[in-house]
Amino acid sequence: MADQSVIERLDAEVNDFVERCLIFREDAWTPNRCRMWVYQHRLNTRQRNSVLKLKTATNCPIWDIKLDIIHACSQEIIADDEFGGGEPHWKILEDLGVRIGMDRDDIRNATPTPTTQMCWDAWAGLMTNCHWLLGLIANTCAERHNVPGYGAGLTREMGWNAMVGTKWMEIWDIRREDVNFFTLHTEADLEHSELGWRTIATYAEELTLVDEVVESCRRNLVVWETYFNGICHSGDALDG
Repeated sequence: MADQSVIERLDAEVNDFVERCLIFREDAWTPNRCRMWVYQHRLNTRQRNSVLKLKTATNCPIWDIKLDIIHACSQEIIADDEFGGGEPHWKILEDLGVRIGMDRDDIRNATPTPTTQMCWDAWAGLMTNCHWLLGLIANTCAERHNVPGYGAGLTREMGWNAMVGTKWMEIWDIRREDVNFFTLHTEADLEHSELGWRTIATYAEELTLVDEVVESCRRNLVVWETYFNGICHSGDALDG
């Protein structure tokens, strides 16, 4: 692997993740999986951006990168004036849940499933007591699949979030503006993941952390696979 760039190796890890993870299949979505996504991903958006990602910002000694991480977190949990019309991303997802017929109080009172909680605990270990560059790849590796070019079919053509938006429109007979949680993430995640990818390319070799960065990416994507598959399985359990 010595002849491969850091970015090529990271891209290979993301592509493998997309190809093996249940939720990336175009036929993955059912009404109850959509509902479970709202319950769990609203919580996860708040937890990762108010707790986990900020630990990476704390560890980062480079001021401009630290501010970029904090800015990305603020879009997710405070207000996104660039892509989200001034709303935080978790609120946009909450509104989408209401749009498909979910009760807002039920969404707000949701608790993490055992799988979601386990993934939070795993990410805490991977993002807290580590070099800031390894924390940064943990921040951005699972935003990368929202950029076109990974996996197959519409996911590869459009990016995953854009593909999911089209599926939700079909399932719920809703309009494109109703699924802006997914369409805004295509734009926002391109910006966020590019921050990570460019920074890693710049610093991994300089800091002699190439292998560690790639391994951190792989380990974090295993957690993301567990989290996403857990949403699918928990959604299926609602059918019972």
